[in-house]
Amino acid sequence: MKNLATPLVDSHAHLDAKPFTEDLDTVIERARENGVEHILTVGCDLASSRASVDLALRYPNIYASVGIHPHDASTVNDSVMDELSRMIESVEKVVAVGETGLDFYRDHSPRDQQRSSFRRHIQLAKEAGKPLIIHDREAHDEVIQIMQEENAASAGGVLHCFSGDLEMARKCVEMGFYISFAGPLTYPKNEALRAIAQTLPIDVMLVETDCPYLSPQGWRGKRCEPAYVRSTAEKLAEIKGLTIEDVARITSLNTWRLFGIGKVDQSTRIAYVIRNSLYLNITNRCTNSCTFCAKFSDFTVKGHQLCLEREPSVEEVMNAIGDPSPYDEVVFCGYGEPLLRLDLVKEVAGAMKQSGITVRINTDGQANLVHGRNILPELAGLVDSISVSLNAPDAEIYQKICRSEFGEQGYAALKDFLVEAKRHIPSVTATAVTLPGIDIEACRKVAEELQVEFRERIYNEVG
Repeated sequence: MKNLATPLVDSHAHLDAKPFTEDLDTVIERARENGVEHILTVGCDLASSRASVDLALRYPNIYASVGIHPHDASTVNDSVMDELSRMIESVEKVVAVGETGLDFYRDHSPRDQQRSSFRRHIQLAKEAGKPLIIHDREAHDEVIQIMQEENAASAGGVLHCFSGDLEMARKCVEMGFYISFAGPLTYPKNEALRAIAQTLPIDVMLVETDCPYLSPQGWRGKRCEPAYVRSTAEKLAEIKGLTIEDVARITSLNTWRLFGIGKVDQSTRIAYVIRNSLYLNITNRCTNSCTFCAKFSDFTVKGHQLCLEREPSVEEVMNAIGDPSPYDEVVFCGYGEPLLRLDLVKEVAGAMKQSGITVRINTDGQANLVHGRNILPELAGLVDSISVSLNAPDAEIYQKICRSEFGEQGYAALKDFLVEAKRHIPSVTATAVTLPGIDIEACRKVAEELQVEFRERIYNEVG
């Protein structure tokens, strides 16, 4: 089993369950062997909450959440909630409230008591400053309703082992909640869940096992355990067109952001890997100020921190690249317009071509305006492909959403850039973000008129 550069986190387990009584140490070690470094064990009633806290105190890589599952909502009273509050206050490794929520599938507790318990847990989470772990089964509309009425967004949290539809997932994400996937993501008939995972940005996702329940496909019918979260992560990687390394890095960062679990490297990246491409982050400056650009809220791309304190030199970029031979391509991209640093691009690209490396540039297509000349002949022989952000079918819409510093002239310039690029660069592609309200087919038609390839880029999915 190949080690992961960034370990996975099992964000929802029940290690206090009876199936783990005899071999918990072995289970934890097997998780490590499969690249799972940290585990969040989750309480379902008072006894399991106490047991989860004890496990967190015994094992350095285990953290706890405390709460009462909707199955046991009928047991919730002031005394129970007070004890949960004391656990949170007294043990630093208690990082969340739950699991709580609604379960209208089994209805082990009366629904009115489930609703009351859910509301009380939300209030506890807000008071304690801890995120929520929410269980939802066949109660999608009411879960959302109560989350909204109780302002659960002020606590944040995760919909664990998500089983709702895409509309529900989007509502949860809009409230600042994460969506977590477990073994069911791997089940052959669960295309609907995989479609949700395909549509949502991975920046809002966690992975979990919910062990000892819901084993992934390869172990169905057997006890689930934290090591198997890797199987769910691998399926998520397949769905998103990423590597398991990408998924581990991104979901571990998400878990750290939500629960404070684990360690993540958030030092600024000059060179960073997504899939098997090496991207170069050489500037955060840009000629556009796009309304949809994620850097206005977060400089993280696929788990990599890209906020530069200063722009790197050629030497620093080359040192960050190291040996480029393992990668399919080197891409000038980052969180800025790379062709603002044309001289650096030419020098680094030249070095890459001497080593036989494929080079791509992602650009807004306004470099000729920036430099006051046609710069594309200077890229001939250095760049194998170029992707130009078209993003709109006309100049007015382009300026509205991309806000070029050159005004509507910027759109005409990028179209001219696309046409001219075909004379100097082997592969030229126009791209458009699927921003709500943008006519993607009209953008495609513009690309066809310019006789260049066209590619859609999913809105809110950066990298």
